[in-house]
Amino acid sequence: MTDDAPALSLRDVRFRWRGRAPFSLQIPEVIIAQGEKVLLLGDSGSGKSTLLSLVCGTVVAESGEVRVMGTDLSDLSSGRRDGFRAEHVGVIFQQFNLLPFASVLDNILLPLRFAPNRRTRAGATRETATDLCRALSLPSAIVAARAAELSVGQQQRVAVARALIGRPPLLIADEPTSALDAGSQTAFLDLLFEQVEAHAMTLLMVSHDARLSSRFDRVLHMDEIATVERQAA
Repeated sequence: MTDDAPALSLRDVRFRWRGRAPFSLQIPEVIIAQGEKVLLLGDSGSGKSTLLSLVCGTVVAESGEVRVMGTDLSDLSSGRRDGFRAEHVGVIFQQFNLLPFASVLDNILLPLRFAPNRRTRAGATRETATDLCRALSLPSAIVAARAAELSVGQQQRVAVARALIGRPPLLIADEPTSALDAGSQTAFLDLLFEQVEAHAMTLLMVSHDARLSSRFDRVLHMDEIATVERQAA
């Protein structure tokens, strides 16, 4: 990882999904500086999920360069990409992806099992998880509850705490406000931005809701940064 490198850099990227509904995605250039809060807007089918998969290293570009914190993901084996993602990228999933019968504490600490450096940054892990819950307006006692017992709003905040634990430099949020009303969206973003800024993290949030644009440093539109071509199966 390079301290002065962009948090995220994609250049001349091309990726092709094969199968029953094949399409290709081409991205000439996207650069996000460390510390930026960027909103990525796009309709369904615009390639947002594929771009996130490329950034997270769960798929690899056929050509071009995808760099996260200065590291070219194509230089890493599949196992090393998994390890790199665990160390450097926190992800807030649209469906939260919590383990329903595990405790809140175990859910929050789960990424640290695969990321020893991130675990070191987390310090006293139980206390850190409890502090994150408090910062996200969750009662400290909630760490002992099972995730399945929580309200949707509480599950969402636990998912944020899990992504933040260990202070990964890049935070990816995939449609985290899609099920919230306007008031809840505002409160959620206030909490999220407070934590991102407190830990000098870079935020890339994906949404289809252009009303969120004013909250971010910069807005990217998928139809402006990428080209999607669909082929007959």
